Amino acid sequence: MPLPPRWVRRLLFAPGVILLAVTVLTTVPVWALLALAASPFVPGRLRPLRLLWIGCVYLVWDAAALVALFVLWLASGFGRWKRAPAFQRAHYVLAGWFLRVLFWQARWTLRLSIDVVGTDPDTALPGRPELVLCRHAGPGDSFILIHSLVNWFQREPRIVLKETLQWDPAIDVLLNRLPNRFIAAGDGQGAAVRQIGHLATGLDDDDAFVIFPEGGNFTPGRRLRAIAKLRALGLERMAVRAERMQHVLAPQPGGVLAALDAAPEAGVIFVAHTGLDRMLTVADVWRELPMDKRIIMRFWSVPPEDVPTGRQERIDWLFDWWDRIDRWVADNRDSVTAR
Repeated sequence: MPLPPRWVRRLLFAPGVILLAVTVLTTVPVWALLALAASPFVPGRLRPLRLLWIGCVYLVWDAAALVALFVLWLASGFGRWKRAPAFQRAHYVLAGWFLRVLFWQARWTLRLSIDVVGTDPDTALPGRPELVLCRHAGPGDSFILIHSLVNWFQREPRIVLKETLQWDPAIDVLLNRLPNRFIAAGDGQGAAVRQIGHLATGLDDDDAFVIFPEGGNFTPGRRLRAIAKLRALGLERMAVRAERMQHVLAPQPGGVLAALDAAPEAGVIFVAHTGLDRMLTVADVWRELPMDKRIIMRFWSVPPEDVPTGRQERIDWLFDWWDRIDRWVADNRDSVTAR
């Protein structure tokens, strides 16, 4: 379904979410009694009630974010100065606060824990911008990554995202006010690469440029389609390498190369994670609730002087790292599952 124009999203979607949140809050006792009555007939401890709570929290969270963003819009002269450094910083602070609230609820309701291991981005590359290349798998991994960058490492992310994420009104409003890029499915490869290169230009010492080189969440079907696409393009060597990787999709080098060219002074952070990667469908998420998951995020840091300079050398280097991430996921997902 095509995304509606921005004026429709602002005039209808955002007020609609706030109105829906007020309606749900005023009727939540009725929904809670219905969910409680249904709980004995559904596997899992109070699963309908937990789902209701998660849905209500996210809806109220979204509505509260929209109200706060509207206040910032008024304070910035009806949006006139929203790109000024002070208001950009205010939006990052607001994002950090709302992400802390979201993950506080996730820990309490879903029994999630997040462990970060490996290189601390701030101690590895102090005072330098970073290009953050992350594996993409499981629900919420982008939220977790941005939460860690903003709240733990005090970075200001610039993110490459799919256009469809703008269906969420709070994400739509907030991230369109900050230096991010939403890539549409209909954008040609060249246009997408140019947008990514433009976004990675002019990074300062506390910026973190975030990209998911796989282009989408890992699923077995997407993995096979990615391999078939490489073969259709005549890239047999890359297809063979992609076949050896069982837990990740073949990385798409175009955007990464554009970011490396645009920010040669930046260090590179590779991010892997495991803990949510068995939840590929809505049925998987339903089966796993309440999650009781330990999510492990692994950071590796590469200083800019260790990044190859030639195009093919960079592509091989990217595939080498993705192969390493694949092996790390294989080694760690079973220990997380056993827990």
